[in-house]
Amino acid sequence: MLQRHAELLTRIEQRFGVPHQIVVAIWGLESDYRRDYIGKMPVIRTLTTMAHDCRRTELFQGELLAALKILQRGDLPQRDLIGAFAGEIGQTHFLPSSYIKYGVDFDGNGHVDLRHSVPDVLASTANLLHTAGFKNGAPYGEGTANFEAMREWNRATIYRKTIAYFADRLSQGR
Repeated sequence: MLQRHAELLTRIEQRFGVPHQIVVAIWGLESDYRRDYIGKMPVIRTLTTMAHDCRRTELFQGELLAALKILQRGDLPQRDLIGAFAGEIGQTHFLPSSYIKYGVDFDGNGHVDLRHSVPDVLASTANLLHTAGFKNGAPYGEGTANFEAMREWNRATIYRKTIAYFADRLSQGR
């Protein structure tokens, strides 16, 4: 994927300052680089159920409203608003609120499409990390500022360690 999308990844790294190895590591971990490995749950139905589950009602009510905004903006039709078990959408599994907040129309078609558009997926992933304070050229291992910036992606320490591990492997050509 680094080779196939080299030009795109270079443009994304130049614009957002996030190394392409980090972006590709997340893409691989979340969906195995495939747009068909993104879940099969209807996002609106999933989030409606979770919003009334009583454990994290406020969180999922907000996510439901964000999913409806994705529909309203015309980024995805309802038939494409399919996701994972907690309403995550797209090839790198954005919650709807993150989709709205960090989504980037990098292919220039007027819509943010994190299911089908590889440019939008990868640029949005980099935008989230950039906005969280990720600095290009700085280390990203545990205990660094970039490791903490990746917390916006996933709060689990082991997950962030896995991103760093895979990014290192990609840097070494493995």
